Amino acid sequence: MKEMLKDFLINHADKHTVSYHMPGHKGSAIYKKYGYGQFLERFMDCDITEIPGADNLFQAEGLLKEVQEKYARLYDVERSYLQINGTSGGLIAAILACVPQGGKIIMARNCHKSVFNALTLGNIKPIYAHTAIIDEYGITGPIQVSEVERLLEEAPDAEAVILPSPNYYGICSDIKAISEAVHKKGKPLIVDQAHGAHLHFFNKFGQGRDMPPSAEEAGADITVNSIHKTLASFTQSAVLDFNTDIVDRYVLEDKLQAVQSTSPSYILMAGLEINAEILENHGPETMKQWKENIEWFYNKSAEIKELKVMREIKKTENRSCAREKNGTADMDITKINLDMSSCGIDGAKLEELLIEKNIYTELYTGNILMCMTGIGNTREDLQKLFDALRDIAKQAKGTVSKTKKTKVEIPSPGRLFPVPGVKEYVDLGHATGRVCASSLIPYPPGVPFVCPGEEITEEIADYIKSLRDVGEKVVGVNDKGMILVGKKE
Repeated sequence: MKEMLKDFLINHADKHTVSYHMPGHKGSAIYKKYGYGQFLERFMDCDITEIPGADNLFQAEGLLKEVQEKYARLYDVERSYLQINGTSGGLIAAILACVPQGGKIIMARNCHKSVFNALTLGNIKPIYAHTAIIDEYGITGPIQVSEVERLLEEAPDAEAVILPSPNYYGICSDIKAISEAVHKKGKPLIVDQAHGAHLHFFNKFGQGRDMPPSAEEAGADITVNSIHKTLASFTQSAVLDFNTDIVDRYVLEDKLQAVQSTSPSYILMAGLEINAEILENHGPETMKQWKENIEWFYNKSAEIKELKVMREIKKTENRSCAREKNGTADMDITKINLDMSSCGIDGAKLEELLIEKNIYTELYTGNILMCMTGIGNTREDLQKLFDALRDIAKQAKGTVSKTKKTKVEIPSPGRLFPVPGVKEYVDLGHATGRVCASSLIPYPPGVPFVCPGEEITEEIADYIKSLRDVGEKVVGVNDKGMILVGKKE
């Protein structure tokens, strides 16, 4: 008999693993610590629909309105909206509210795939803002202010600007400077803060040193936060923060109800409320503990000579990173990026070695393994990570020769054409020279390396094949090895 999903989940829970992946609550301990154990025990009994007194998400006037008002106060914004289709749903609604059918939007090329879904739904033309590249690691960096300013001048008919900050690795763009540039042109700025829902609270509760400001603080018009990724709600729950007079909130509310389930989960919404209460009642305590634990790990990790931890991103001679301060980009230090390539261990191998020690991480890229900490991680968790890395380094010493640093060579984008309207599937081997009609996305991290409207070069086709040959997932390639391209006339 095949293992059922429930059995897998229970068996995994029974391992008592250390989690450095989303969600941020890291298990039941944080709910029990702050007095929400009864809710966990009565979980199934709390699964209801819109019965009298329970309020309605899409016309909130009672309990749910109070939860949304709590978030508005917590994030210091005009309005907040509960999201039960994750940040993805909020981003799609925000774009459709800001950009009319057939319009244009300036967007970071490393936006999440949900943004590309919005383009399809709204027949919206993208104008890509390219990120700085962190040459040392072969990963995407921040969006530079100058890039946004250039595109605003070149495309005055673009209706809005959208970008992610922080990105998957914790690298942040200068949202304050970008928002000022966007507002000078009378446009709204949408920030995908899926990986930074916690940033506002480090600053709000006095732990902002060495942390970037949140998008809400920096002037974004609409910010969407994946509360579940780093804070204490359940997976698939998020909050959209609205703080602008540029966008019609009634249009936004209409788009929100259009893309979210008509049967919103009261379990998810209760989790959002519990997270808000934890922040309201214990915010200073939880943020202080989290910050101290992170700082402890960074300081302690210096004892492992074979380990490099990406604490800051330095500017390179030819590719500057967005923020000019001290020649570095702002980093969200709750994302711990590990590099043990000095002793021949790349990110994929390091992930394997940590899993053997019951530690599960978020993703690897080349030599980097990213550990996503959350509000539920404890000092004990970080001690276990340190101990495991120290043991791995000891075992590698003298037995693994140093290797040349592996850099992820992601192909450069091909020429840009209009996004195809008429599409067809072709075999990957015959895709060279065709125009991509659906994003090709290695997952994780969910960031396209080929976007709709870009030409598929031979180099790109070979790169996709190489990923699939080693078992990597590439969203956009079907089970027959075919991809969607513009149909030839």
